[in-house]
Amino acid sequence: MTMPLSELTGDYVLDPAHTRIGFVARHAMVTKVRGAFHQFEGTAHLDGADPAKSTAQVVIKTESIDTGVEQRDQHLRTNDFLDAPNFPDITFRTTSVEAKSDTDYRVTGDLTVKDVTRPVSIDFEYTGNAVDPYGNLRVGLEGSVTISRKEYGVTWNAALEGGGVLVGDKVVLEFDISAIKQ
Repeated sequence: MTMPLSELTGDYVLDPAHTRIGFVARHAMVTKVRGAFHQFEGTAHLDGADPAKSTAQVVIKTESIDTGVEQRDQHLRTNDFLDAPNFPDITFRTTSVEAKSDTDYRVTGDLTVKDVTRPVSIDFEYTGNAVDPYGNLRVGLEGSVTISRKEYGVTWNAALEGGGVLVGDKVVLEFDISAIKQ
């Protein structure tokens, strides 16, 4: 049974086994490449009575990028893209949370990729809560945001013979979150 948000105030950690942090980018101007990061950690403080007092922070390990094609993943880890050896983390820290409705929230914060920090606003849907078989209270959230990779210093590309480029500038970041109350 889903509890009202006001009863969910507390500190939470992301459950990496049941959370997906993914992305979608246009390839060769005709298709999409999907991938995910498999190593990350995150914490949040949810304030059910006053969502504006909620906070969150996430650290994603760039080395853990996975598109299902090892050769592409190795290229994404180089300086052409994420430069994982020199910038091992992508980080996000909230600066504000706004309730748009009982289930929709806009989470604004600072996203840092390759040592470039820019503000982003991510729209999240609160998908519910449940107590799992181990007695853990879980909350679910789903959200996404589109960013320009060039704004974060990720500018590598290759021209296509018929016009256009190999990698699109827009990247959709996707978040399917299961967080456990501490």
